[in-house]
Amino acid sequence: MALNAQLGKQRVSIMLDGSIIAFFKAKAGERGYQTLINQALHQAMTAEQIESTLRRVIREELHSA
Repeated sequence: MALNAQLGKQRVSIMLDGSIIAFFKAKAGERGYQTLINQALHQAMTAEQIESTLRRVIREELHSA
């Protein structure tokens, strides 16, 4: 895997369903479908972190009440 230090990106090889590639290619336009897939993965990662933090805060609040 080659690391591009300037962008902080790594080249990877991944097998995806053809329908996923077709969807992102159709949606991406000139930006490039790989960029769009990267953004979707970032959103999923962020949403998971937010959910985890929210659950922890709620547990702490319920425990201290």
